[in-house]
Amino acid sequence: MNIDSLLRPFQYFGVNLGLSRIVNLLATLGNPQNQVSIIHVAGTNGKGSVCAYLSAVLTEAGYKTGRYTSPHLVDWTERICINEQAIDNNKLCELILQVQAAISPDEESPTQFEVITAAAWLYFAQQQVDIAVIEVGLGGRLDATNLCNHPLVTIITSISREHWQELGPTVANIAREKAGILKPGCPAVVGSLPADAEKVVQLRILELQCPIFTPQPSRQIDQNWAEYQKIESDQFIRYPLSLQGQIQLHNSALALAALEILQKQNWQISEEAIINGMAKTKWPGRMQWITWKQQKLLIDGAHNPASATVLRDYVDSFKTTSINWVMGMLANKDHGDIFRELLKPGDKLYLAPVPDSNSADLAELAQLATSICPDLHFCNTYPDVFSALDAAFTTTDNQVVLCGSLYLIGYFLSVVSS
Repeated sequence: MNIDSLLRPFQYFGVNLGLSRIVNLLATLGNPQNQVSIIHVAGTNGKGSVCAYLSAVLTEAGYKTGRYTSPHLVDWTERICINEQAIDNNKLCELILQVQAAISPDEESPTQFEVITAAAWLYFAQQQVDIAVIEVGLGGRLDATNLCNHPLVTIITSISREHWQELGPTVANIAREKAGILKPGCPAVVGSLPADAEKVVQLRILELQCPIFTPQPSRQIDQNWAEYQKIESDQFIRYPLSLQGQIQLHNSALALAALEILQKQNWQISEEAIINGMAKTKWPGRMQWITWKQQKLLIDGAHNPASATVLRDYVDSFKTTSINWVMGMLANKDHGDIFRELLKPGDKLYLAPVPDSNSADLAELAQLATSICPDLHFCNTYPDVFSALDAAFTTTDNQVVLCGSLYLIGYFLSVVSS
Protein backbone atom coordinates (compact mmCIF):
# COMPACT_ATOMS: atom_id res chain seq x y z
CA MET A 1 0.00 0.00 0.00
CA ASN A 2 1.12 3.55 -0.75
CA ILE A 3 0.65 6.32 1.83
CA ASP A 4 0.72 9.10 -0.79
CA SER A 5 -2.11 7.53 -2.78
CA LEU A 6 -4.18 6.97 0.40
CA LEU A 7 -3.77 10.60 1.45
CA ARG A 8 -4.09 12.19 -2.01
CA PRO A 9 -7.91 12.47 -1.92
CA PHE A 10 -7.59 14.75 1.11
CA GLN A 11 -4.90 16.98 -0.41
CA TYR A 12 -7.56 19.03 -2.19
CA PHE A 13 -8.82 20.35 1.15
CA GLY A 14 -5.45 22.03 1.92
CA VAL A 15 -5.21 24.21 5.02
CA ASN A 16 -8.67 24.62 6.50
CA LEU A 17 -8.34 25.60 10.14
CA GLY A 18 -11.15 24.55 12.47
CA LEU A 19 -11.85 21.79 14.96
CA SER A 20 -15.31 20.51 14.00
CA ARG A 21 -14.10 17.94 11.43
CA ILE A 22 -11.36 16.44 13.64
CA VAL A 23 -13.69 16.45 16.69
CA ASN A 24 -16.29 14.40 14.78
CA LEU A 25 -13.67 12.09 13.30
CA LEU A 26 -11.97 11.34 16.63
CA ALA A 27 -15.34 10.83 18.34
CA THR A 28 -16.16 8.14 15.77
CA LEU A 29 -12.76 6.55 16.47
CA GLY A 30 -13.45 6.45 20.23
CA ASN A 31 -11.58 9.65 21.17
CA PRO A 32 -8.08 8.09 21.27
CA GLN A 33 -6.56 11.49 22.16
CA ASN A 34 -8.12 11.21 25.63
CA GLN A 35 -6.14 8.02 26.29
CA VAL A 36 -2.73 9.68 25.87
CA SER A 37 -0.73 11.92 28.24
CA ILE A 38 0.83 14.67 26.17
CA ILE A 39 3.28 17.54 26.02
CA HIS A 40 1.95 20.05 23.49
CA VAL A 41 4.46 22.22 21.61
CA ALA A 42 3.63 25.34 19.55
CA GLY A 43 5.75 28.16 18.14
CA THR A 44 7.06 29.67 14.92
CA ASN A 45 10.56 28.20 15.12
CA GLY A 46 12.19 25.67 17.43
CA LYS A 47 9.16 23.37 17.84
CA GLY A 48 10.81 20.42 16.14
CA SER A 49 14.08 20.69 18.07
CA VAL A 50 12.23 20.90 21.40
CA CYS A 51 10.13 17.85 20.47
CA ALA A 52 13.29 15.97 19.48
CA TYR A 53 15.00 16.72 22.80
CA LEU A 54 11.95 15.73 24.83
CA SER A 55 11.36 12.52 22.91
CA ALA A 56 15.00 11.44 23.19
CA VAL A 57 15.24 12.11 26.93
CA LEU A 58 11.88 10.51 27.82
CA THR A 59 12.83 7.44 25.76
CA GLU A 60 16.17 7.30 27.57
CA ALA A 61 14.30 7.55 30.90
CA GLY A 62 12.52 4.31 30.03
CA TYR A 63 9.11 5.66 29.02
CA LYS A 64 7.27 4.46 25.94
CA THR A 65 7.32 7.81 24.16
CA GLY A 66 5.31 8.88 21.14
CA ARG A 67 6.34 11.82 18.97
CA TYR A 68 4.21 13.52 16.32
CA THR A 69 5.80 16.23 14.18
CA SER A 70 5.30 17.86 10.78
CA PRO A 71 6.15 18.27 8.00
CA HIS A 72 8.24 15.23 7.11
CA LEU A 73 11.43 15.53 5.10
CA VAL A 74 11.47 12.32 3.06
CA ASP A 75 8.70 9.99 4.18
CA TRP A 76 5.30 10.31 5.89
CA THR A 77 6.34 7.72 8.50
CA GLU A 78 8.84 10.21 10.00
CA ARG A 79 5.93 12.15 11.49
CA ILE A 80 4.81 9.39 13.86
CA CYS A 81 7.42 7.75 16.09
CA ILE A 82 7.57 5.66 19.23
CA ASN A 83 10.87 5.59 21.11
CA GLU A 84 12.59 7.37 18.21
CA GLN A 85 11.48 4.71 15.71
CA ALA A 86 9.30 5.78 12.80
CA ILE A 87 6.03 3.94 12.35
CA ASP A 88 6.10 1.01 9.94
CA ASN A 89 4.82 1.92 6.47
CA ASN A 90 2.20 -0.85 6.38
CA LYS A 91 1.02 0.01 9.88
CA LEU A 92 0.50 3.65 8.89
CA CYS A 93 -1.45 2.55 5.81
CA GLU A 94 -3.67 0.38 8.05
CA LEU A 95 -4.32 3.32 10.37
CA ILE A 96 -5.17 5.67 7.49
CA LEU A 97 -7.66 3.12 6.16
CA GLN A 98 -9.14 2.86 9.66
CA VAL A 99 -9.46 6.67 9.79
CA GLN A 100 -10.99 6.77 6.29
CA ALA A 101 -13.60 4.23 7.32
CA ALA A 102 -14.63 6.53 10.19
CA ILE A 103 -15.31 9.52 7.90
CA SER A 104 -19.01 10.14 7.51
CA PRO A 105 -20.05 10.76 3.88
CA ASP A 106 -22.66 13.24 5.15
CA GLU A 107 -20.07 15.55 6.75
CA GLU A 108 -17.38 17.87 5.43
CA SER A 109 -14.25 15.90 4.52
CA PRO A 110 -11.29 16.25 6.86
CA THR A 111 -8.04 17.73 5.54
CA GLN A 112 -4.93 15.68 4.87
CA PHE A 113 -3.34 16.96 8.09
CA GLU A 114 -6.43 16.02 10.08
CA VAL A 115 -6.35 12.48 8.69
CA ILE A 116 -2.66 11.94 9.55
CA THR A 117 -3.20 13.55 12.99
CA ALA A 118 -6.10 11.20 13.71
CA ALA A 119 -3.88 8.28 12.65
CA ALA A 120 -1.19 9.46 15.10
CA TRP A 121 -3.64 9.69 18.02
CA LEU A 122 -5.00 6.25 17.14
CA TYR A 123 -1.51 4.72 16.98
CA PHE A 124 -0.40 6.17 20.31
CA ALA A 125 -3.61 5.00 22.01
CA GLN A 126 -3.41 1.50 20.49
CA GLN A 127 0.27 1.17 21.45
CA GLN A 128 -0.50 2.48 24.96
CA VAL A 129 2.35 4.98 25.04
CA ASP A 130 3.25 6.42 28.45
CA ILE A 131 3.54 9.91 27.02
CA ALA A 132 3.45 11.63 23.62
CA VAL A 133 5.20 14.80 22.47
CA ILE A 134 2.83 16.52 20.05
CA GLU A 135 3.91 19.35 17.73
CA VAL A 136 1.29 21.83 16.55
CA GLY A 137 0.90 21.85 12.77
CA LEU A 138 -0.17 25.47 12.21
CA GLY A 139 -1.04 28.13 14.77
CA GLY A 140 -2.51 26.34 17.77
CA ARG A 141 -6.06 27.36 18.69
CA LEU A 142 -7.71 25.73 15.66
CA ASP A 143 -4.99 23.16 14.93
CA ALA A 144 -6.02 19.50 14.65
CA THR A 145 -3.64 18.60 17.50
CA ASN A 146 -5.44 20.93 19.94
CA LEU A 147 -7.90 18.41 21.34
CA CYS A 148 -6.29 17.48 24.64
CA ASN A 149 -7.93 19.26 27.59
CA HIS A 150 -5.26 18.45 30.17
CA PRO A 151 -1.74 18.40 28.71
CA LEU A 152 1.03 17.70 31.22
CA VAL A 153 2.90 20.76 29.91
CA THR A 154 2.35 23.21 27.06
CA ILE A 155 5.30 24.93 25.39
CA ILE A 156 5.40 28.04 23.20
CA THR A 157 8.92 28.20 21.75
CA SER A 158 8.92 31.44 19.76
CA ILE A 159 6.58 33.72 17.81
CA SER A 160 7.33 35.64 14.64
CA ARG A 161 5.44 36.61 11.51
CA GLU A 162 4.87 33.42 9.55
CA HIS A 163 1.71 31.87 8.10
CA TRP A 164 0.15 35.30 8.52
CA GLN A 165 -2.16 34.49 5.59
CA GLU A 166 -3.96 31.98 7.84
CA LEU A 167 -3.20 33.30 11.33
CA GLY A 168 -3.58 37.06 10.95
CA PRO A 169 -1.40 39.95 9.79
CA THR A 170 0.35 40.91 13.04
CA VAL A 171 2.58 39.16 15.57
CA ALA A 172 -0.18 39.79 18.17
CA ASN A 173 -2.71 37.96 15.95
CA ILE A 174 -0.31 35.04 15.54
CA ALA A 175 0.39 34.98 19.30
CA ARG A 176 -3.35 34.77 20.00
CA GLU A 177 -3.59 31.65 17.83
CA LYS A 178 -0.54 29.99 19.38
CA ALA A 179 -1.75 30.80 22.91
CA GLY A 180 -4.82 28.74 22.01
CA ILE A 181 -2.98 25.59 23.15
CA LEU A 182 -2.84 26.86 26.76
CA LYS A 183 -5.30 25.10 29.06
CA PRO A 184 -6.75 26.08 32.47
CA GLY A 185 -4.27 25.39 35.25
CA CYS A 186 -1.82 23.49 33.02
CA PRO A 187 1.86 24.51 33.32
CA ALA A 188 3.21 26.58 30.41
CA VAL A 189 6.85 26.92 29.35
CA VAL A 190 7.33 30.04 27.23
CA GLY A 191 10.39 31.12 25.28
CA SER A 192 11.59 34.64 24.54
CA LEU A 193 8.83 36.46 22.62
CA PRO A 194 8.51 39.88 20.95
CA ALA A 195 6.79 42.42 23.24
CA ASP A 196 3.49 42.40 21.29
CA ALA A 197 3.33 38.61 21.37
CA GLU A 198 4.40 38.35 25.00
CA LYS A 199 1.59 40.69 26.10
CA VAL A 200 -1.04 38.52 24.39
CA VAL A 201 0.37 35.26 25.78
CA GLN A 202 0.72 36.65 29.33
CA LEU A 203 -2.90 37.85 29.32
CA ARG A 204 -4.08 34.40 28.26
CA ILE A 205 -1.92 32.74 30.93
CA LEU A 206 -3.40 35.05 33.57
CA GLU A 207 -6.92 34.34 32.35
CA LEU A 208 -6.40 30.56 32.51
CA GLN A 209 -4.27 30.68 35.69
CA CYS A 210 -1.51 28.61 34.15
CA PRO A 211 1.68 28.25 36.17
CA ILE A 212 4.23 29.90 33.83
CA PHE A 213 7.92 29.06 33.43
CA THR A 214 10.26 31.22 31.34
CA PRO A 215 13.71 29.65 31.60
CA GLN A 216 16.85 31.59 30.77
CA PRO A 217 18.79 30.25 27.75
CA SER A 218 21.44 27.74 28.72
CA ARG A 219 25.05 28.86 28.84
CA GLN A 220 27.61 27.49 26.39
CA ILE A 221 30.49 25.86 28.27
CA ASP A 222 32.53 24.72 25.27
CA GLN A 223 31.84 23.70 21.68
CA ASN A 224 29.77 20.65 22.65
CA TRP A 225 28.45 21.26 26.17
CA ALA A 226 26.00 23.65 27.80
CA GLU A 227 24.78 24.40 31.29
CA TYR A 228 21.15 24.90 32.32
CA GLN A 229 20.03 26.53 35.57
CA LYS A 230 16.99 24.84 37.06
CA ILE A 231 13.85 26.98 37.27
CA GLU A 232 13.32 27.21 41.01
CA SER A 233 16.77 26.51 42.46
CA ASP A 234 20.45 27.41 42.22
CA GLN A 235 21.26 23.99 40.81
CA PHE A 236 22.74 23.50 37.36
CA ILE A 237 22.83 20.61 34.97
CA ARG A 238 25.56 20.20 32.35
CA TYR A 239 24.60 18.38 29.18
CA PRO A 240 25.86 17.79 25.63
CA LEU A 241 24.38 19.84 22.78
CA SER A 242 24.00 17.60 19.77
CA LEU A 243 22.15 20.13 17.56
CA GLN A 244 23.98 23.06 15.98
CA GLY A 245 23.63 26.82 16.43
CA GLN A 246 23.25 29.33 19.28
CA ILE A 247 19.46 28.99 19.08
CA GLN A 248 19.80 25.53 20.63
CA LEU A 249 20.79 27.17 23.92
CA HIS A 250 17.21 28.54 23.93
CA ASN A 251 15.48 25.42 22.57
CA SER A 252 17.25 22.97 24.86
CA ALA A 253 16.47 25.15 27.91
CA LEU A 254 12.75 25.04 27.04
CA ALA A 255 12.89 21.24 26.79
CA LEU A 256 14.76 20.96 30.10
CA ALA A 257 12.25 23.25 31.81
CA ALA A 258 9.42 20.99 30.60
CA LEU A 259 11.28 17.93 31.89
CA GLU A 260 11.73 19.66 35.24
CA ILE A 261 7.96 20.18 35.44
CA LEU A 262 7.41 16.49 34.67
CA GLN A 263 9.83 15.58 37.47
CA LYS A 264 7.69 17.66 39.85
CA GLN A 265 4.70 15.62 38.61
CA ASN A 266 6.56 12.47 39.73
CA TRP A 267 7.83 11.34 36.34
CA GLN A 268 11.10 9.50 36.94
CA ILE A 269 13.68 11.30 34.80
CA SER A 270 17.24 11.02 36.10
CA GLU A 271 20.10 13.39 35.34
CA GLU A 272 21.79 10.49 33.54
CA ALA A 273 18.73 10.07 31.28
CA ILE A 274 18.80 13.80 30.53
CA ILE A 275 22.51 13.79 29.64
CA ASN A 276 22.28 10.64 27.50
CA GLY A 277 19.03 11.72 25.85
CA MET A 278 20.37 15.16 24.94
CA ALA A 279 23.49 13.52 23.49
CA LYS A 280 21.40 11.21 21.30
CA THR A 281 19.01 13.88 20.00
CA LYS A 282 18.78 14.09 16.21
CA TRP A 283 16.74 16.52 14.12
CA PRO A 284 17.65 16.10 10.42
CA GLY A 285 17.54 18.93 7.91
CA ARG A 286 18.20 21.66 10.46
CA MET A 287 21.76 22.98 10.50
CA GLN A 288 22.91 19.53 9.47
CA TRP A 289 26.35 18.87 8.03
CA ILE A 290 26.56 16.23 5.31
CA THR A 291 29.10 15.15 2.71
CA TRP A 292 27.94 15.49 -0.90
CA LYS A 293 30.31 14.51 -3.73
CA GLN A 294 33.22 14.59 -1.25
CA GLN A 295 32.30 18.16 -0.33
CA LYS A 296 31.16 19.49 3.05
CA LEU A 297 27.62 20.86 2.71
CA LEU A 298 25.43 22.56 5.33
CA ILE A 299 21.70 21.99 4.87
CA ASP A 300 19.01 23.86 6.76
CA GLY A 301 15.25 24.20 6.38
CA ALA A 302 15.26 27.95 7.23
CA HIS A 303 12.15 29.33 5.48
CA ASN A 304 11.16 32.45 7.42
CA PRO A 305 13.00 35.60 8.52
CA ALA A 306 13.53 34.46 12.13
CA SER A 307 15.08 31.12 11.12
CA ALA A 308 17.14 32.93 8.45
CA THR A 309 18.59 35.18 11.19
CA VAL A 310 19.57 32.11 13.21
CA LEU A 311 21.19 30.49 10.16
CA ARG A 312 23.13 33.67 9.28
CA ASP A 313 24.40 33.93 12.87
CA TYR A 314 25.60 30.34 12.66
CA VAL A 315 27.44 30.70 9.35
CA ASP A 316 29.02 33.97 10.57
CA SER A 317 30.70 31.90 13.29
CA PHE A 318 32.72 30.09 10.58
CA LYS A 319 34.85 33.24 10.05
CA THR A 320 34.73 32.66 6.29
CA THR A 321 34.58 35.72 4.04
CA SER A 322 31.52 34.79 1.97
CA ILE A 323 28.81 32.15 1.59
CA ASN A 324 27.48 30.39 -1.49
CA TRP A 325 23.72 30.12 -0.93
CA VAL A 326 21.80 27.46 -2.86
CA MET A 327 18.16 28.34 -2.30
CA GLY A 328 14.61 27.52 -3.29
CA MET A 329 11.52 29.00 -1.67
CA LEU A 330 7.78 28.52 -1.72
CA ALA A 331 5.71 31.30 -3.27
CA ASN A 332 3.92 32.24 -0.01
CA LYS A 333 7.04 33.05 2.04
CA ASP A 334 8.48 36.48 2.96
CA HIS A 335 11.23 36.32 0.32
CA GLY A 336 12.47 39.87 0.81
CA ASP A 337 12.84 39.62 4.58
CA ILE A 338 14.58 36.24 4.26
CA PHE A 339 17.08 37.69 1.78
CA ARG A 340 17.67 40.69 4.06
CA GLU A 341 18.64 38.35 6.90
CA LEU A 342 20.79 35.97 4.85
CA LEU A 343 22.59 37.88 2.13
CA LYS A 344 25.73 39.96 2.58
CA PRO A 345 28.03 41.70 0.06
CA GLY A 346 30.34 39.19 -1.61
CA ASP A 347 27.94 36.25 -1.16
CA LYS A 348 26.85 34.19 -4.17
CA LEU A 349 23.26 33.07 -4.76
CA TYR A 350 22.21 30.00 -6.74
CA LEU A 351 18.43 29.77 -7.08
CA ALA A 352 16.56 26.54 -7.83
CA PRO A 353 12.89 25.51 -7.84
CA VAL A 354 11.25 23.53 -5.02
CA PRO A 355 9.94 20.39 -6.80
CA ASP A 356 6.30 19.31 -6.53
CA SER A 357 5.39 22.48 -4.63
CA ASN A 358 4.09 25.99 -5.15
CA SER A 359 7.62 27.21 -5.87
CA ALA A 360 8.41 30.93 -6.10
CA ASP A 361 9.28 32.36 -9.53
CA LEU A 362 13.08 32.17 -9.84
CA ALA A 363 13.49 35.23 -12.07
CA GLU A 364 11.49 37.32 -9.58
CA LEU A 365 13.58 35.97 -6.69
CA ALA A 366 16.81 36.85 -8.52
CA GLN A 367 15.59 40.39 -9.21
CA LEU A 368 14.50 40.82 -5.59
CA ALA A 369 17.78 39.47 -4.20
CA THR A 370 19.94 41.79 -6.30
CA SER A 371 17.79 44.80 -5.41
CA ILE A 372 18.10 43.98 -1.67
CA CYS A 373 21.80 43.14 -1.81
CA PRO A 374 23.30 44.92 -4.88
CA ASP A 375 26.81 43.81 -3.87
CA LEU A 376 26.12 40.10 -4.31
CA HIS A 377 29.13 38.67 -6.09
CA PHE A 378 26.92 36.42 -8.22
CA CYS A 379 23.24 35.55 -8.69
CA ASN A 380 21.81 33.04 -11.13
CA THR A 381 18.93 30.58 -11.58
CA TYR A 382 19.14 26.84 -12.28
CA PRO A 383 16.65 24.22 -13.48
CA ASP A 384 17.10 22.03 -10.40
CA VAL A 385 18.86 21.93 -7.04
CA PHE A 386 21.61 19.54 -8.19
CA SER A 387 22.78 21.72 -11.08
CA ALA A 388 22.73 24.67 -8.65
CA LEU A 389 24.87 22.73 -6.15
CA ASP A 390 27.32 21.67 -8.86
CA ALA A 391 27.73 25.30 -9.88
CA ALA A 392 28.10 26.47 -6.27
CA PHE A 393 30.87 23.97 -5.55
CA THR A 394 32.85 24.53 -8.73
CA THR A 395 33.09 28.34 -8.67
CA THR A 396 34.77 29.00 -5.34
CA ASP A 397 36.11 27.71 -2.04
CA ASN A 398 33.31 29.47 -0.11
CA GLN A 399 31.17 27.42 2.26
CA VAL A 400 28.06 26.14 0.42
CA VAL A 401 24.71 26.23 2.25
CA LEU A 402 21.48 24.68 0.94
CA CYS A 403 18.38 26.31 2.47
CA GLY A 404 15.10 28.17 1.90
CA SER A 405 12.55 25.39 2.25
CA LEU A 406 12.07 22.19 4.24
CA TYR A 407 10.45 20.73 1.13
CA LEU A 408 13.60 21.45 -0.87
CA ILE A 409 15.76 19.85 1.85
CA GLY A 410 13.43 16.86 1.91
CA TYR A 411 13.61 16.45 -1.87
CA PHE A 412 17.40 16.68 -1.78
CA LEU A 413 17.68 14.07 1.00
CA SER A 414 15.21 11.73 -0.73
CA VAL A 415 17.32 11.73 -3.90
CA VAL A 416 20.74 11.41 -2.25
CA SER A 417 19.55 8.62 0.08
CA SER A 418 17.77 6.58 -2.61
